[in-house]
Amino acid sequence: MKKVKSTNFYMRIIHRYLGFFLAGIMLVYALSGILLIYRSTDFLKVETQMVKKLKPNVEAKELGEMLRVKDFKVIKTEDNLVYFKNGTYNKKTGVANLTVMQLPKALEKITQLHKASTNKPLYWLNVFFGVSLLFFAISSFWMFLPKTKIFKKGMYFTLGGIILTLLLIFI
Repeated sequence: MKKVKSTNFYMRIIHRYLGFFLAGIMLVYALSGILLIYRSTDFLKVETQMVKKLKPNVEAKELGEMLRVKDFKVIKTEDNLVYFKNGTYNKKTGVANLTVMQLPKALEKITQLHKASTNKPLYWLNVFFGVSLLFFAISSFWMFLPKTKIFKKGMYFTLGGIILTLLLIFI
């Protein structure tokens, strides 16, 4: 007579191999998340010169929006040149020259993991990763028998993790 394998047995196997697979993805996601924490600073960014062709005679308010410059403010205007922090705009030609701080291309691509929306195929990786992490978190409760001391202690740690996360979200 063939012995029937338990749910516990299958959860442990799937959890193990999915865990190894997700470890590779998690390494990249972790790097991406850390980089995004510093997005408002110049950490690891390099100075990049940009030239953008805009329509001529753009007003200051619209110019800041078109260039996607936060806190855009005109410093001075001389003849056809509009000076602003880190750049100039020629009203006559519509050419804007500006200096921006950007992550190197490889690091910029990595940060796209956290920024992906349904407009990009990368979002499927985000969906897969999110569902896998959800499974991973739930299947971890099958790693130990519920009556054991380590399982009960683990439940306190789980509750602590939930409480800490909610506190940090709502504070």
